[in-house]
Amino acid sequence: MIDAYEDPGTPDRRGGWHYLWWLVRRQLARCVAGALLASVWMVLIAAGPYLMSRAIDDGLVPGHLATLAWWTVLLFAVGAVNAWLSIMRHRTMTRVRLDANLRTVKVVVGHAVRLGAALSRRTGAGEVVTIGVGDVQTISQSLTVVGPGAGAVVVYAFVAGLLLDISTQLAAVVLLGIPVIVLCAGPLTVRLQGAESEYRQRQGILTARIGDLAGGLRVLNGLGGKGLFADAFRRDSGRLRRQGYRVGAVASWMQALGVGLPTLFLAVVTWLAARLAAQGTISIGELVAVYGYASVLVGPVAFFIQMTYDLNRGVVAARRVVRLLHVEPEPDEGTTPAPAEPSTLHDPTSDVRVLPGRLTALVSARPGDAAEVVDRLGRYTPSTATWGGTRLDAIPLAELRARILVADNEAALFAGPLHEVIGASDFRSAGNCATSHNQPADAPQQQEATPLAQSIHAAAAEDIVQALPNGIHSPIDAQARNLSGGQRQRIRLARALLTDPEVLLAVEPTSALDAHTEATVAERLRHARTGRTTVVTTTSPLLLDHADTVHYLVDGKVEATGTHRELLSRVPGYQALVARDNDAEEAVR
Repeated sequence: MIDAYEDPGTPDRRGGWHYLWWLVRRQLARCVAGALLASVWMVLIAAGPYLMSRAIDDGLVPGHLATLAWWTVLLFAVGAVNAWLSIMRHRTMTRVRLDANLRTVKVVVGHAVRLGAALSRRTGAGEVVTIGVGDVQTISQSLTVVGPGAGAVVVYAFVAGLLLDISTQLAAVVLLGIPVIVLCAGPLTVRLQGAESEYRQRQGILTARIGDLAGGLRVLNGLGGKGLFADAFRRDSGRLRRQGYRVGAVASWMQALGVGLPTLFLAVVTWLAARLAAQGTISIGELVAVYGYASVLVGPVAFFIQMTYDLNRGVVAARRVVRLLHVEPEPDEGTTPAPAEPSTLHDPTSDVRVLPGRLTALVSARPGDAAEVVDRLGRYTPSTATWGGTRLDAIPLAELRARILVADNEAALFAGPLHEVIGASDFRSAGNCATSHNQPADAPQQQEATPLAQSIHAAAAEDIVQALPNGIHSPIDAQARNLSGGQRQRIRLARALLTDPEVLLAVEPTSALDAHTEATVAERLRHARTGRTTVVTTTSPLLLDHADTVHYLVDGKVEATGTHRELLSRVPGYQALVARDNDAEEAVR
């Protein structure tokens, strides 16, 4: 089975069937072993009625007890061997399913990591969650066909051969009857595939909506919109429920056929065999054998129908995985090296120029306009932005990401100890950090302060560490749900500062902070980023007053540039915008 650190390989993305076949080829030896074990296991099950018929005709009917004992011992030995084969078959097929499960998980997670920030822009979170929760299991279950599926075909041919030796008529009924039974389920499988596809699609959309509602529930409640969205969710979940009923109706008919048609087939074969025995065409032992063969075939026939059901569901799930794998990461075709030394960033669309080594602020009445400038300067959207005169899209993406960091105010926070959430994997360094926060406020300025301690100090997050029961080692929930909005914002800022990028582009890094904490962050941020290029989007005068350069944007373009105080004195629009923020801060005080 695939190791947790093993490369899962390059998946076949040409379609659902191709992906399933790729999973088989990645563990071909194990799949062949499963098919052989299942085939021998089913053949030995079918051999039981043959051995029983010989015991009746050669031993019981003529009264040869020694012969009867011999066939009885042989029947017991075959049963014992078959019990062992059943165990090995089950173990092998369990490994096949687990390998397919883990391999698909690694493929999906690896691709999500390669997509990075592009994932949320190109596909919904609900799609990924649905794949991880349901589709992976469905795909692995569909691979059962390589074991019992192969065995069902083999035992079908084996029993047909045995029946030919008894009666051509019975053999013809078996050879023609089973394909007819399987074909009866054909139209239902096509219908099931369509219903299942629509159900999975609706499920992904609804899962994404659940995540959105959970994340914004407080805001919706505050705005009075919780009831409106709850009603919309209720309608969508009702549609999903009705679609689920459609899928369940088709699936129940298939399962009913899987039980009912094989039983009807067994009754027909038994009736024909009994008539032949009454006419003296076949012996009593052969009658018992025919009944046993037909009973054995009930399993393969039912499995043929179940196999069709599982394969159709597996293909639907595999297509969803393939569709995700076709989402390509951002192109990385650049070959021009980035500037060797700190250089000017320029966005021609807005005419924003970011000088190296300075703290630059972007101010806009519409925060989205400033965020779009940051996305272009960070190459998260197509643009003609340049760095030192070189277009960003001409620079290798890996090099760009290593030197320019976009710190989004809504960036994900993973669950784990606080020091790992911020980004410090060294447990001892984290411990030093926790100790340092019991020292005076200027302790992070001292030589013994760790980078983690310095980043926490710069983000004014010492009080968060001190308030948690185990300090820097305290566990944090996913998205830091056990922290307040302002605490989450400071944790995100501390994480960004810990990476110490050459260029930091921060979107609204202090929007959720009170005035006192925001003033502290503004002062410490400027000190922590001395000599490094920093861009912040904000309308807070506390932060703007520490900026070297302020760009005032109107309709996404630079209207005026200068220091905060210069713009206050000569740009009425800037003064009115900042004054509103200033009034809000006075109210907080």
